[in-house]
Parts: sequence; C-alpha cells; structure tokens
Amino acid sequence: MLKKSMAKVTRTPRRSITFTVEDAPGKQVAVAGTFNDWTPDRPLLDKEGNGIYSCRMMLEPGTYEYKFVVDGEWKLDSNNPNFAPNDLGTLNSVLVVESK
Repeated sequence: MLKKSMAKVTRTPRRSITFTVEDAPGKQVAVAGTFNDWTPDRPLLDKEGNGIYSCRMMLEPGTYEYKFVVDGEWKLDSNNPNFAPNDLGTLNSVLVVESK
C-alpha cells in the first residue's frame, strides 16, 4: 500500500511588477525576457490612447533581463538605468525583484 506524502510545498511569493514604456500611439508593444524565454508574448496596452503602454506581471524574486519589442524592434527600457551586455553584442535591461 502506497502512502501519500503529506509534505507541505512552500512556494516563493511572487511580486506584482508593472512594465511601462512610452512611444507613439498605435504601436504594437510587448515585453520579452528571461522570465518568458525571450518570447514577446506579453503585450503592453495603451489603454488611454496616449502612447503610454503598460502591463503587469507576477514574478518571483530574482534578477531578470528583458527588452521591449515595439513594432518588431527590440528596445531597452529607457526608464531603467540598469543594463547588462548580451551574447548579441547589445544590451538588455536588468530588473531585480526583491523578496518581501
């Protein structure tokens, strides 16, 4: 007879992170990074139609690299002074999510 494990699994609490970028209205904007295997599938929305795009994500504490993808062009986060070189000879923005 097999016994079920009653061990409690502890999950690391996630933090709410808002990504924001400003550009011309009417663009297609996404964010991609180490948190989603560099797949630009997280759209940022311009809800007011004023060129301020944003999205909220829940991320575990850690260090992440990311870029915005605006109409297919990969861009640094101009509001974030933290960046690191990547294997393509360009830079990635760096985000550190602190634990509570």
